[in-house]
Amino acid sequence: MSLASDQIKPQSYHFDDDGLIPNNPMPLLIYKRAVEVGRDGPAEAIEALFGRNGWGQMWRNGIFDYAHYHATVHEALGVARGHALVLFGGDQGEAIELTPGDVAVLPAGTGHKRLFASHDFQVVGAYPPGPEMQIMRPTPDNYRRALKTIPQVPLPQTDPVAGEDGPLMRLWGKSSH
Repeated sequence: MSLASDQIKPQSYHFDDDGLIPNNPMPLLIYKRAVEVGRDGPAEAIEALFGRNGWGQMWRNGIFDYAHYHATVHEALGVARGHALVLFGGDQGEAIELTPGDVAVLPAGTGHKRLFASHDFQVVGAYPPGPEMQIMRPTPDNYRRALKTIPQVPLPQTDPVAGEDGPLMRLWGKSSH
């Protein structure tokens, strides 16, 4: 079960291009406690929410412990179990604790890296319709390629948490792309 869209107010973070991780002018959005995850089927609850809102290509796992980003697609990460401290935006970014029910929505190019996770940490990842996700490490060659592909990534048609009228539509729509 998810919260009503008028109750959802994501935290918003902007990260500068650091010369290896391009980040994005659009903000990282963190939806705290966006999904009610109970003991039974927390990953399924997140998958159902993402699926209802048109985000697919889902997977379950953790978050890599090395800096990376995706230059061809935006990404949603929903925490099903456990907790983690994740560094978003590269070395000069922000370390944010994610707990069950939290959803992070990363615009293409946003660096992320797990700093710590509990032994039971599980996340559900999803993407809006479009190209396959590719993992990019912060290298000069990847950075140069990413600067060309990131501006071509279309805005999603829906917010993975709140659908067509969700905050993402307003917050990313106003940002320069």
